[in-house]
Amino acid sequence: MSIHIGNLIKEHLESNGQSVTWFAKKINRSRSTCYDIFKSDNIDTILLRKICEILNYDFFKDLSDEIVQKLSEK
Repeated sequence: MSIHIGNLIKEHLESNGQSVTWFAKKINRSRSTCYDIFKSDNIDTILLRKICEILNYDFFKDLSDEIVQKLSEK
């Protein structure tokens, strides 16, 4: 199992009922950049921190939980 951070962000944005335009304004990026974020499986940590605050969700925890799971499997 590997988390695709872009998909996760998109899912949370949609579940909150927020538009891509709203999201783009909040993170100070263009809509096309937001769509690139949704396609990406990695993201800058400073940007992810801002997204966590905007969407009121701790994406870092999901990533950390995945690491812990992989380490416990070794």
